Amino acid sequence: MLSLFNVAGRFFWASTSDFIGRKNTYFVFFALGVVLYSLVPYFGSAGNLPLFVLCFLIIISMYGGGFATVPAYLKDMFGTRYVGAIHGLLLTAWSAAGVLGPVLINYIRQYQIDTGVPKAQAYNITMYIMAGLLVVGFIANFLIQAVDDRHHMAPDTVDDAVGVA
Repeated sequence: MLSLFNVAGRFFWASTSDFIGRKNTYFVFFALGVVLYSLVPYFGSAGNLPLFVLCFLIIISMYGGGFATVPAYLKDMFGTRYVGAIHGLLLTAWSAAGVLGPVLINYIRQYQIDTGVPKAQAYNITMYIMAGLLVVGFIANFLIQAVDDRHHMAPDTVDDAVGVA
């Protein structure tokens, strides 16, 4: 189910971003993510498995959607000329987070267990930390502005800009 929602999210969120814009799509990712990450501990402790799973399915769809929409968002922000290099840097950061994030989450979980938190609740603090980080992302998304159009380069003017005739 997680894989299906990841793939479906790539199509759904990318298509949605074509209608509401990339920046607005990321606003949805961040705002909805805060709500969902905050609800996960509640649904888990309430024993509401269907809503617990649904939260994660939607979260995973947004993860896939983020992968699908980020190249277009980068183009919107920085133009086409350097989007490949910027995307490469972004994927490097995303990969580093993919390695370090689980290590940090496992450390926090183990700390919670060592301090007497029941195993079933050991990830709750992590969910709230994630929600807090998504608030930071929401603010960053609000503050970011596209570079001035003079820094954007149309594909047919690349040769002119580098002196190729």
